[in-house]
Amino acid sequence: MATQLAGTPVLILKEGAERRRGRDAQANNILAGKVIAEAVKSTLGPRGMDKMLVDTLGDVVITNDGATILSEMDVEHPAAKMMVEVAKAQDEEVGDGTTTAVVLAGELLKKAEELIEQKIHPTVIIQGFRRAEEKALQILDDLAVKVNPDDEEMMKKVAMTSMTGKAAESALSVLADLAVKSVRQVVSKKKPRKGEAEPGYDFDIDYVKIEKKQGGTIADSQLIRGILVDKERVHPGMPKRVKDAKIALLSCALEVKDTETDAKINIEDPSMLESFLAQEEDMLKEMVDKIVASGANVVLCQKGIDDIAQHYLAKAGILAARRVKKSDVENLSRATGATIVTNVQELSAADLGYAGLVEERKIAGDDMIFVEDCKDPKAVTILVRGGTEHVVDETERALHDAVCVVGDIARDPRIVYGGGATEIAIANQLSEFGKSVGGREGLAVQAYAEAVKEIPRALAENAGMDPIDALQDLVAKSKEKGPSIGLDVINKRVADMAELNVVEPLAVKMQAIKSATEAVAVLLRIDDVISAKGEAAGGGGKKPSEEGEEEEEKETDTDTDFD
Repeated sequence: MATQLAGTPVLILKEGAERRRGRDAQANNILAGKVIAEAVKSTLGPRGMDKMLVDTLGDVVITNDGATILSEMDVEHPAAKMMVEVAKAQDEEVGDGTTTAVVLAGELLKKAEELIEQKIHPTVIIQGFRRAEEKALQILDDLAVKVNPDDEEMMKKVAMTSMTGKAAESALSVLADLAVKSVRQVVSKKKPRKGEAEPGYDFDIDYVKIEKKQGGTIADSQLIRGILVDKERVHPGMPKRVKDAKIALLSCALEVKDTETDAKINIEDPSMLESFLAQEEDMLKEMVDKIVASGANVVLCQKGIDDIAQHYLAKAGILAARRVKKSDVENLSRATGATIVTNVQELSAADLGYAGLVEERKIAGDDMIFVEDCKDPKAVTILVRGGTEHVVDETERALHDAVCVVGDIARDPRIVYGGGATEIAIANQLSEFGKSVGGREGLAVQAYAEAVKEIPRALAENAGMDPIDALQDLVAKSKEKGPSIGLDVINKRVADMAELNVVEPLAVKMQAIKSATEAVAVLLRIDDVISAKGEAAGGGGKKPSEEGEEEEEKETDTDTDFD
């Protein structure tokens, strides 16, 4: 791009760079956002359709999970990438409601475009959307119903609502039960703050490990009160089954360390070599003797185990596995009560953990070590089974969402009604609020209210209902009978969601409104898009050689997970 200054062209941008500004830039960004929302809209709700995604290698993913669809799509446009970030933020924060957040963001962009065409400035629209967001969160707070975080039945209803319409639906009750039991097992009481009556619970999704294995049916999925380690014994002479296991967790290698500096050893006769090897063997035997002395009968090591050490461990009747993932070792510590030891010489009986049973079993052709029947495990494993690879993958995603929403209820025990009931209640009240605000900001608030109605409209459309009739009926009955009236998409009618047990965590709805509004506000502020072309694309790109070096560094730093 060049501009004339006193007859001399002044180069501002590199040749080939593209610039869009003003209305053109806004229209382009809004279109990209709407396209992304449109791509996932048909997956919303219990009657939503699935998407088949094929990557460049030909690998296939079949899912209706919004976050998975958007992460698998190779999105190029920067504004579209922002919509993908909405789904990512929603998934990381609350674990569910990703499609809702993206569809809402897309509809807000559509309404904003209509207001821009009416010559309303984007800044005014953003202000109106912000006021609407604030009011919507306040309405949500008023609509929320407090529940008992120890009520397993209520948690099960929330988990079943989350999984309805997914591949896991055939074993809904079994999986919901697994989700509730796993969360109830790993939660811990929060420390009460000053003036807080009920502190509630703390929950971390990392403490519920979901392991998937093809074979059997979804109903064969099970909860393991402990950790399932995807490893096998290092030596065939070791026991396959250990009852009343005393477990040592090592983050160090059972190997003789190489010298850190370059050293040269001159061996002049065979006896010297023999004594050198004997000394190495003695060091390894000493390590194993230390483990035996501690009383351990199971060793799970994060790093390598030397062949000689394996032999001595097998002779001592100890079951051992090596190269166990760091995350698994940490979870094993929480499940068994063992202390992770960094130096085998410091291992003592006090560092050992307990499990009722440690056993190597073959699952779907792979040997795996089950560490189960722990006393009060604060980390557990759900083993997901299914007939085909795609079914297992989709069941795992559904179960992840279910575990997350049950965890949301444990953290914040408040629910709202699903089936579009909450959205219609918000839209009705926001519409009235918009009239009281007045002016151009009031128009933006009312546009926000209309955008929120897109959720029940999409639910109706995906269920094969007439969206216009369904929405009119829903709005009227919601005003008349209260905020629990929503769409029963299974029977294609307007019904009371409280009676149908269609409930969702308040945290999911709140996060969807926050992340959608935030993304829309950022996109509407952009009035100039400058794209670099060619080698400079992306700004400050590295030379190919530098990239290669960095890649090599990464590979070197990674702790490989080979047996």
